[in-house]
Amino acid sequence: MNTNDFKIFEAVAANGSFTKAAEAMFTVQSNVTARIKNLEEEFGAELFTRTSRKVTLTSAGETLMQYCKQVSHLIDEAKKEIKNADQVVGHVKIGCIDTTMALRVPHILNRFGELYPDIELEFKSAMRHELLNDVLNYKLDAAFISAPVVNPELESIHVKEEQLVILTSAQTPKLTDVLKHDPVKIVVFDQGCVFRARLESWLGSKGITQYKRTILNSIEGIINFVEAGQGISILPAEIISEYYAGRKLNTFTITKELGIMNVMLVYRKNIPQSRAVKAFIDMYQNTAEATAII
Repeated sequence: MNTNDFKIFEAVAANGSFTKAAEAMFTVQSNVTARIKNLEEEFGAELFTRTSRKVTLTSAGETLMQYCKQVSHLIDEAKKEIKNADQVVGHVKIGCIDTTMALRVPHILNRFGELYPDIELEFKSAMRHELLNDVLNYKLDAAFISAPVVNPELESIHVKEEQLVILTSAQTPKLTDVLKHDPVKIVVFDQGCVFRARLESWLGSKGITQYKRTILNSIEGIINFVEAGQGISILPAEIISEYYAGRKLNTFTITKELGIMNVMLVYRKNIPQSRAVKAFIDMYQNTAEATAII
């Protein structure tokens, strides 16, 4: 058994086919079959369920896949550390929700870049559940998400407390006026967005379960639609005051339970981190420094 066996194993799982895995790995099918057979003998369990149409991972295969990802990650990190033994350089992959991507990432790049100019940061924007999965599956080194974080495989650092506010058009002087509409109209991101979940929870607390949604994929779009009177939304107050203060909007605070969002930086625990990743994480161990960055 060697690391290439693991790569072949991952290729079969990804392609659902020994033939396609052989093509992806630039080898022949007989070699793929032999390598998988050796692994199954090594671990004493079938790793794939084979049918005429497709091969899929067994429960034992699923378990081995998690360890394969860990092994691949550790080897990659070891190569980086050995190659750059005397320098703090490297590539760090960070995930964040849309508001962080659009409005916070420039600050992170500027501040972190001043301290570590030789570290390259790569950002991905996605919904909370996807970011968590990407960190767990080694696709991201860390991610900014909303609390709570309950997973024994993850470590988390509290970064920032966000005050959320409900947004309405300037033509809506009172929040109670919103609830008189039938149906109530809301302007939100797609399913899985923490802001959408908070707004729908707030409506539920008012006894409103039926409403008309307009779903958009950008902050600017949400601001434009709310300003035009197409519905209400919810976003961090700081974003509105800093970037949209001149727009024709009204903001309303809500109860602490729904109006406060704690931003956490999450990353995998109990695995060696490259110096580049550790430098990024360490930045957020210091509350004062973290506040300056995000």
